[in-house]
Amino acid sequence: MSRRALGAALLSGAAGAAVVLVSAGQTWGEGDAQGGGGELPVTASGSAVSGLPSALALVGLAALVAVFAVRGTGRFVVASVLALSGAGSIGAALLGYGDTEALDRAAAEAMGISDVAVTSVSHTGWPWFSALGGLLLLCAGLLALSYGRQWPAMSSRYERGGREARGRRGGRGGAGDPERPEDIWRALDRGEDPT
Repeated sequence: MSRRALGAALLSGAAGAAVVLVSAGQTWGEGDAQGGGGELPVTASGSAVSGLPSALALVGLAALVAVFAVRGTGRFVVASVLALSGAGSIGAALLGYGDTEALDRAAAEAMGISDVAVTSVSHTGWPWFSALGGLLLLCAGLLALSYGRQWPAMSSRYERGGREARGRRGGRGGAGDPERPEDIWRALDRGEDPT
């Protein structure tokens, strides 16, 4: 089950972040700007309505990668960040669904005057897709919280002073600290790889 949860979390997190980021570039609201005797169609993209979903999607994507770089408490914290970024993306998308402020700003910019009314306002389904992406990120975070302790982590092989590195140094039969230049040269003379 741990391997399936790992695959599901990776797929869900990557797909969720992609859906949120794509949705942010799409039109969330449309209307007609009326003012100064003229009328113009105006639109507002998801990023104009709120930059929060796409920012949280990037945080979630970074947390998804970082889950494998940490262990123990660090993994719990990163998995929590992943879940919270998904929950935040859902909330921001749902709050942005009925927002008309971005349309008002687009209308004022398009007409060049501040006294503009936006009529015939309609909203597209892209905020719902963004919320769906946030839900996928949330699921990835919950899977990481539930099964993350069993998942593999990056090796501590190259960490300075790590247990595995100390064990290998002692097991080679070489004397002294291999960090000293003269010991490295002696190891090379014996035909050993000092790394």
